[in-house]
Amino acid sequence: MYGYMGKLLFINLTTGEAKVEPLKEEDALNFLGGPGLGAKILYERMPAHADVFGEDSMLGFVSGPLNNTDALFGGRYTVVSKSPVTGGWNDANSGGFFGERLRQSGYDAIFVSGISPKPVYILVDGGDVQILDATNLWGLKTGECEERLKKKYGKNAGVAQIGPAGEHLSYIAAIMNDEHRAAARGGSGAVMGSKKLKAVVVRGKAKTPIADAKKFSKIQWEIMLHEAKLLITDPAARDFFGYGTGGTFEDSVSTGDTGVKNWSATNLIYTREDAAKQSSHGLKKYRTKKFRCSSCHVGCSYYMEMDTKSWGRLKTTRPEYEAMGAFGPLMLNKDVESVCMANELCNQYGFDTISAGSTIAWAMECYENGFITHEDLNGVHLEWGNGDAIVEVLKMMGEGQTEMGRFLAMGSREAANQLKQRKGEEFKGEEFLVVANGIEQPQHDARYLYGLGRTYMADPTPGRHVKAAIGNVTTEDGFDPDVSLRNTGEDDVNEVINTEIMNSSGSCAFGYDYGNPNEAIFRSIEAITGHYYDSEEKRKLGLRLFTMRQAFNLREGIRRSSFTISKRMTTPPFNEALGKKTLKFDLMIDSLYDVLGWDNEGVPSEAVLRELGGLDLVMHDLYGDEAAAKEGKIE
Repeated sequence: MYGYMGKLLFINLTTGEAKVEPLKEEDALNFLGGPGLGAKILYERMPAHADVFGEDSMLGFVSGPLNNTDALFGGRYTVVSKSPVTGGWNDANSGGFFGERLRQSGYDAIFVSGISPKPVYILVDGGDVQILDATNLWGLKTGECEERLKKKYGKNAGVAQIGPAGEHLSYIAAIMNDEHRAAARGGSGAVMGSKKLKAVVVRGKAKTPIADAKKFSKIQWEIMLHEAKLLITDPAARDFFGYGTGGTFEDSVSTGDTGVKNWSATNLIYTREDAAKQSSHGLKKYRTKKFRCSSCHVGCSYYMEMDTKSWGRLKTTRPEYEAMGAFGPLMLNKDVESVCMANELCNQYGFDTISAGSTIAWAMECYENGFITHEDLNGVHLEWGNGDAIVEVLKMMGEGQTEMGRFLAMGSREAANQLKQRKGEEFKGEEFLVVANGIEQPQHDARYLYGLGRTYMADPTPGRHVKAAIGNVTTEDGFDPDVSLRNTGEDDVNEVINTEIMNSSGSCAFGYDYGNPNEAIFRSIEAITGHYYDSEEKRKLGLRLFTMRQAFNLREGIRRSSFTISKRMTTPPFNEALGKKTLKFDLMIDSLYDVLGWDNEGVPSEAVLRELGGLDLVMHDLYGDEAAAKEGKIE
């Protein structure tokens, strides 16, 4: 089978059994890899309504067909699981080198179930599998843990691990690899910690077979020539190649895309000049060397060193845009050193920077209004802009040794629930939550980019900015959201198709932005796998991937009526085109579902499932044996 190693590894930590199964060719064809293939496997193997922290719960590390092929921008892999936050489907995407190393070890994916009686790590070494004692690694921060494992297994070993946040079952815990790359959102690190699994180590020398190596190579040269032209003609591309995600930080703050004061204020109190100091441009003076993910020649991140007034010499990696926003303007924090220190602590404890920063910003607003006190915080005065206090609270969350630290480590919504139980009805902090289905909003405001409202609410993996979104609908004079938001479905579906394929292939989203002339990434998939999709097959592929993730949620009892979004996310503090009108993101969901052929609750029709193909088990679960029998799959 071209484009794949052809093997899946299933490990049960309760029994210690490791089982190798072939990757079905039809699954590779229909679901590619990453979140698509992961959703298919978990739907088949994980019982409905399984306890997210129970033995039946599964955690998957899934590569894509671009991994380990030298495909430019092809260095992303996906962690899949049920989310402890939403109770539904979760996929978290990460860069670095783990996806490549996973395939080099001989497997396309590793799926873990069961619970170990003691801390362990998994070693996959050239196809051989061992479950090894991790008692001496448990409790370590991620930097020291990775250093020990790479010292033992070599610098080219891939290490995916949790820090103390994951060990404490924090709902905002990430799975970390390559020091600062994170499969972060939705609590994937907590699922890993619940299994007493500290790390997965992979290494080997296996090569991914490519169907048409000559054509594949030609496409990669085409991408490089396209990028060379962009560097001459496109200032945005030049800026990204030089400064990464934080290169646009000043612009995002200026336009209102980035959150200010827990999304309650505007850039009038946090200016472009303030942002410039925290951006990749402002941090350039601390840069020591670039960091490049697997199969990427751009190197959008970099290592840096700075002398801080409070924490001494800090050697770290540059914060990405999301961390800059979450620990900067979202808290009215203009202290560059504390932003960098908070980012490093998130890496070391294994926190999602988006949710960790957003949770502290929420706590700041609670503090301002008297619902959280400095006594609750062991004497810390969590005032807006207090960089030292931000760092101290983040340490409380990571160490988990105080009640408030443990509450906040669960994310803002769960912290609000816990504090309500503790303090009673006088606690009104839930009024300040900014979440979609319990997930903290990324640093892209749906009140500015309206299409994100639909994505945050109704993507099968909610609260994500890296899923399909049509961006801003319009800001023309006379814009009426009650009209314009009703007619977004077809554009939305087109974005869904491309984004689903991108994420499941193992491609970086910035490859689609800057390295995709004439659909070069999709043509790379075809050259690698040897399967050529016509336009209709491509459409079905993207929608099948989207539907597979949705099916997991449907089986968990999640319907559209389950969706929630904080009021603050729909009522802009300012917007010249919108005025003070409330954004009705439900209109966009209506339009999307209508084009997809789903009913009002997000359930695909039997006809749609049959047309897409490959979803016979979903059809059986939704419409019974007779419908599936028509497909010829179930007698």
